[in-house]
Amino acid sequence: MRNLAAILLAGGVGSRLNILVRHRAKPAVPFGGIYRIIDFTLSNIGNSSMTSVAVLTQYKPLSLMDHIGDGSSWDMSGRSRSVKIFPPKTGEADWDWYRGTADAVRQNIAFVNSATSDEIMILSGDHVYRMDYRDMVSFHRKKGARVTIATIPVAWEETHQFGTAVIDDSSRIVEWEEKSPRAKSNLASMGIYVFDRKYLIALLTESKEDDFGHHIIPRALEEKVVYAYPFDGYWRDVGTIQAYWDANMDILDSSSGINPGSWRIMTNINAGGPLYDRPPVSVAGRAHIKRSIVSPGCTIEGRVENSVLSPGVVVKAGASVRNSIIMHDCIIGEGAQLERTIVDKEVLVGTRAMIGIGDPGIANAEHPKHLYSGLTVIGKRTVIPDGISIGTNCIIDPMLHAPVFPTEVKSGTSVTCSKP
Repeated sequence: MRNLAAILLAGGVGSRLNILVRHRAKPAVPFGGIYRIIDFTLSNIGNSSMTSVAVLTQYKPLSLMDHIGDGSSWDMSGRSRSVKIFPPKTGEADWDWYRGTADAVRQNIAFVNSATSDEIMILSGDHVYRMDYRDMVSFHRKKGARVTIATIPVAWEETHQFGTAVIDDSSRIVEWEEKSPRAKSNLASMGIYVFDRKYLIALLTESKEDDFGHHIIPRALEEKVVYAYPFDGYWRDVGTIQAYWDANMDILDSSSGINPGSWRIMTNINAGGPLYDRPPVSVAGRAHIKRSIVSPGCTIEGRVENSVLSPGVVVKAGASVRNSIIMHDCIIGEGAQLERTIVDKEVLVGTRAMIGIGDPGIANAEHPKHLYSGLTVIGKRTVIPDGISIGTNCIIDPMLHAPVFPTEVKSGTSVTCSKP
């Protein structure tokens, strides 16, 4: 299947990740220490011996484009393999920003027309999983399908977030519901499709509908040519702060099923600063590290427990980081205490600051559906004052400095540039 082509959708806003996507696209969010979310899909592509990939970007794409580069980090560059990045054609008279997943592919139909494979894969860049796409394509061909959707059972209370399928004994989809509040099935779409190339072209040219889940799949269902490919491995949609934190914590749990190393997940070590220039981890004599990922270039003088640290993090003497995610080049000051906190890149946490301590039951007042379980999120390049107390379910905007902070940030509140 070396001629198999794919379109990777990587342009979503990802608003439920809140300030983590203030300055980057969702697929470009750092994950698991040294990776970014999109690395999982790109690695699956490379590990499946695919040869041609179009990455469709849109929202704040610069860091994502820098990360992908020429695709060589995933063995997708050279004469026979390539990654092509397609930004939206904004500004042309007959084009607009993508109005949905199907519209994004339609606006790049030239790539589909030029592909030499009989099938086209449509993939998402914001899920964490491992899959050999060759197995799914073989299933598609064996069934004689025109469309195949990768599916996985999810908890019934989560079905409203997904397209769900009712199937018959042959795995043919006989009924489809898109994000129904009362779904008939908990067999959820993973956002991974195999289309017969010519059939996809026909569907997109005969209609102007915008979305695969809402429009294109129901249309194909009328012709009884849509099948569900069963997937039973680890898979997580990390589109919310809670899911993002959960997936990072899963890496620390050997029984969870996620293991980026054994999955051969690759990344661009040069994007955002060369990882290979980072020195080894430095651990002071009185430091304590337990059940954590500590990336190259980190210096640990305090305590780190059940946490994920990206390259270049410094945890100073007397500081404690527990159940947290700390991104690149943050400094945790002496005596600071962090609990269930997600800290974006290049943040300076002042000495004796207390973060994530308080009543986890007080949801964030401005974004109660984003932060409700006790997590606190600190934006990129913010400087947290010495001695401050920041509660749970708090949002601290990027690029803030001491003058905008109150003396205490109570649980469930936010600190922004315009409103202390």
